[in-house]
Amino acid sequence: MMLTTIVTNPVERARFVKFAIVGGIGATIDFGVFNVLTHLLMVEPVLASVISFSVAVLSNFTWNRYWTYPDSRSKPLGKQLAEFVVVNVIGGGIRTPVFAWLHTPLERLFAVWDWPVSATGLSAQFFGYNLALAIALGLVMFWNYFVNRYWTYNDVD
Repeated sequence: MMLTTIVTNPVERARFVKFAIVGGIGATIDFGVFNVLTHLLMVEPVLASVISFSVAVLSNFTWNRYWTYPDSRSKPLGKQLAEFVVVNVIGGGIRTPVFAWLHTPLERLFAVWDWPVSATGLSAQFFGYNLALAIALGLVMFWNYFVNRYWTYNDVD
């Protein structure tokens, strides 16, 4: 039902596009923080993924509240933030095991498939971590959009 609404309703389609742009900003923040933590500060990758996710969630809430859903003001800020965080924590509960399950096999794949590693000078670990994170983020984006639209921002027509 929601997918049909996105396709047929121009207002909802615009919201979805804004949500996706905000998600792109959040992903940039997420990847940036993750890579600083893992490659410069040598933080264990699953912990780094949780930290970078948390920073991105705060950014995404701010952008979504004030840009994607500026007409969503009937809920108090604290309640709306709590709902957004709950949705995203559940999303993190989806993301973290997906990342943990994928990053080592993908790292091994890039160690065997040497082209991106030798062409860029980056490590197989770098490619494995980032592809695993991208896959996990893609899965969680759909969860976040649909649940936030119908719970966190349900005060918007």
